[in-house]
Amino acid sequence: MKFNIATILAPAAIALFMAACNSGTGTSEKKADSTAAVTIKEEAVDIQADSVTLKSIVAYSDDTTAKKPIVLIVPEWWGLDDYVKGRAKQLAELGYFALGIDMYGNGKVAENPELAGKYATPFYTDPQLGKSRLEAALAKAKTFPGVDTTRIAAIGYCFGGSMVLNGAKLGLPVNGVVSFHGGLKGVPPVKELLKAQILVCHGAADSLVPHADVVLFRKQLDSLSIPYTFKEYANATHAFTNPAATEKGKKFNLPIVYNAAADTASFKDMQAFFAQIFK
Repeated sequence: MKFNIATILAPAAIALFMAACNSGTGTSEKKADSTAAVTIKEEAVDIQADSVTLKSIVAYSDDTTAKKPIVLIVPEWWGLDDYVKGRAKQLAELGYFALGIDMYGNGKVAENPELAGKYATPFYTDPQLGKSRLEAALAKAKTFPGVDTTRIAAIGYCFGGSMVLNGAKLGLPVNGVVSFHGGLKGVPPVKELLKAQILVCHGAADSLVPHADVVLFRKQLDSLSIPYTFKEYANATHAFTNPAATEKGKKFNLPIVYNAAADTASFKDMQAFFAQIFK
């Protein structure tokens, strides 16, 4: 299934939309509960997909008392960087088995918007490519001991949000997907294919995802009676979850700013969504 990129993002907006995805840091190695410290393990993992190796990472706790739900994480358009690794550890501390995906393959990380655009564009022109990489990562995650293969989610940021939404619409076999400030144009939904519940975390002040895209996205799902949850956060721009967004916005003259309140609220909304889909 091929799509011209013009049908997904207007050419004039592509560079702005994808450049809005930023890298950040912030991790924690241990989590203490009321009884004992839980150590978080992080491992590099190679995943074969198409003709490339996805140089990905996994993070999980050494707590073996319960099966861990799988959470796939699709990065922003920069690739698998410290921001995603930090999110993986954060999820591991909550008891999930997190897998951060090297979507581009061979460990490629973009250092500038031009290179990032080059890496990301094939996934917009061929949505099946993103789905195939997600499926390869999911298959790998299922091989780890201690995971719960019946409870699976995929989340994504910016570019990654677009990828998990497209994956869901194309039939990705997961319980749910969460898009954080992701693009909302993409493949049209087909009710018979869609297996995942959907949560969209969207900045109300996101000028890089036009209101018309929001309207169309919701209309398409509503017209097919497909359930979803759409959360908007006041005063939140594109890339609102990333602490590096403000600096990147200034550097590239983009309308993006980190919003701590929206970051916290959207993460809590994701946790509530997980509680619902993992019952």
